[in-house]
Amino acid sequence: MSERVLTSNSRPPGDWAGESDFPQPQPASYEEYLSLSAEGRLIEWANGHIIYHMPPTTLHQLIADYLGLLLNLFAEFFNQGRVISAAFEMKCRPGGPSREPDLIYVSNAHLGRLDDQRLNGPADLAVEVVSEDSVTRDYDEKYVEYEECGVSEYWLIDPRPRRQRALFYQLDENGKYDLVKPIEGVYRSRAAQGFWLKVDWIWQRPDPQLTFAEIAGFPREVVAFLKAQKQRGLEQR
Repeated sequence: MSERVLTSNSRPPGDWAGESDFPQPQPASYEEYLSLSAEGRLIEWANGHIIYHMPPTTLHQLIADYLGLLLNLFAEFFNQGRVISAAFEMKCRPGGPSREPDLIYVSNAHLGRLDDQRLNGPADLAVEVVSEDSVTRDYDEKYVEYEECGVSEYWLIDPRPRRQRALFYQLDENGKYDLVKPIEGVYRSRAAQGFWLKVDWIWQRPDPQLTFAEIAGFPREVVAFLKAQKQRGLEQR
């Protein structure tokens, strides 16, 4: 059964505490959006409006970078696909919204969707790290858009104080998102086959190389050797 975590059943977009203080969407054509995207700001285009993002917090960026590094190490080592971080346009379908997820993973089977400027079609996996200005956008708007356009897997990482949680959605056989709950604290990806992570790693962010070695299933003696090498390097500083 599909299960979805909503931001609210009663509050309209923009009505969350503090959301009205953030830059509001501005009417614009897709062509106008494209003319702005080269400026380097993280912006999106949806429903005929340009959406300006607030600069990410340090914690937001640390989490996005950490997950991106783990996924990239995995994808490169096992030659499974490509990982791209924001700001990079994902045009899920012609005429549809243009989003710039914090991370996208594109499997080898779908690399043909990538060109020099954007992903033309859905990513196999999209990751969004929630910010104070993106609550409604990430929990509601993008959930619906990603589900409808066929993003196979959607990770919603919310690091906000007192709201900290990680939600993992996978498309079912009917094209609807199922909330996949980690088993004993471990989540296993279907889009990036063989990739898994302990949810606590998102918040603790242990050494990414050693963590990747564990994900990849390196023998214990190899992991122990890598740990010893790292310790030796720290002692020589």
